[in-house]
Amino acid sequence: MPWFDLDIEALKDYRTKVIEPDDFDSFWSEMKDLAYQAIEPTELTPYKEQLYSPMLRIYDVTFSGAHGDPIRAWYIKPKEYDSCLPLIINFAGYGGGRGLPVENLSYGALGFATFIMDTRGQGSSWRTGDTGDPEHGGQGPSYPGFMTRGISDRRKYYFTRLYIDAVRAVEEACKLDDIDQTKVFLSGRSQGGALSLAAAALGSVDIKACVAEVPFLADFPRAIGIGSYPYKEIADFLSQHVEMVEKVFNTLSYIDTAILARRIKTSCLLTVGLMDDIAPPSSVYAVYNEIKSQKKLEVYPFSGHEMPSLQQEKSMEFIKEHL
Repeated sequence: MPWFDLDIEALKDYRTKVIEPDDFDSFWSEMKDLAYQAIEPTELTPYKEQLYSPMLRIYDVTFSGAHGDPIRAWYIKPKEYDSCLPLIINFAGYGGGRGLPVENLSYGALGFATFIMDTRGQGSSWRTGDTGDPEHGGQGPSYPGFMTRGISDRRKYYFTRLYIDAVRAVEEACKLDDIDQTKVFLSGRSQGGALSLAAAALGSVDIKACVAEVPFLADFPRAIGIGSYPYKEIADFLSQHVEMVEKVFNTLSYIDTAILARRIKTSCLLTVGLMDDIAPPSSVYAVYNEIKSQKKLEVYPFSGHEMPSLQQEKSMEFIKEHL
């Protein structure tokens, strides 16, 4: 029998009980303003032209993220197109970074430009990265965990910085000369799904559609209680720092993608695996049920956190439907 953390019928109507902070919007405006005050020009450097020619143009990108910190990315586009390309901005799952261009070619093969954001401080678990987290004293990638870095202060929390990085990635990617700004899409799985949702909710760019597969960082009180790692990093932390429970959950209420989902205006595709103990099904439904715009949910009763190969095609079909 599938692993369900709630009765399947109850899941369909499940809503988060997290209370939205009164200063939620002003907090995120403040965090974005701090980033805007420290912006440096984005740099694009051609990457291994002989290797990827004649089909692709690939650029190694550095842009300003939270607090102006330098964030790396890849920009990949089909060589035969010079302008008006639809753009997909992709975010990595927990522990992974931007990897190598050869790992990010699927959308380029379909005629899309692709912007792959590196994940500050990560990129040492399942895919490599090249961006450190200066705010945490690190100059290069490191191995998880990241869930409790700066968690006692919402302004210094790791995921506060990461969400702002995602917003800035979208803004800078859309400034590229050969992009059709009316056809911008966000995509990601797990942590990458959370970043897609956060960028859609907090950014000022008009997004055509958002794909968030098994989104992470949602409905924290329940997910921490029933989920495995990485959520359990927070449970382990609080098992020792019992005096910090209220402060920690206050910080997390600003990060919760179920709260952010209320601010999303674009069409969304989400996925859920009903045997998932990393992003528990109820946490995904908590996000889905808060989205007020057009939305679709792909449900996989016997999948865990890894989606079947068919879902990659479904995600591509969803994006192409919005062209």
